[in-house]
Amino acid sequence: MPIEQTLILIKPDGLCRKLTGLTIDRLDASGLDMVAAKMLSVSEKLAQEHYQEHLGKPFYPGLIRYIRGEFHGFKDHRILALVYRGENAISQVRAVAGATNPEHATPGTIRGSFGRVTTAGQFENVIHASANPADAAREISLWFKPEEILA
Repeated sequence: MPIEQTLILIKPDGLCRKLTGLTIDRLDASGLDMVAAKMLSVSEKLAQEHYQEHLGKPFYPGLIRYIRGEFHGFKDHRILALVYRGENAISQVRAVAGATNPEHATPGTIRGSFGRVTTAGQFENVIHASANPADAAREISLWFKPEEILA
């Protein structure tokens, strides 16, 4: 089984709704090791780099506003960026996270428990989790310097 690293972002709604501890508890219960953590504000440029594969899609502007905390009147640009490491870390974290659409997420997953869909049909799903090894490597390099990861 491969040892992997994966990026998790606890998005602004997770911080505003005080779900950080509950979210980390669920991630820690997976048995993976947290090897990096930092809180930061998300610039427009960083948000665009993070979601570059969605550029041009109709939901792209909403993704940028959401990760920057520009929703429901919140102007809190903070997120908590985390890196977890362990065997099959990517698939393990995605299983704990649940489906991207909170309405399709299994009960007991992070998104199934805490996510919601707005009246405008946008997802507020609390966290981002890398989808595959290539995405994880690219995303981790966007959010962390190599020396910030204690692996």
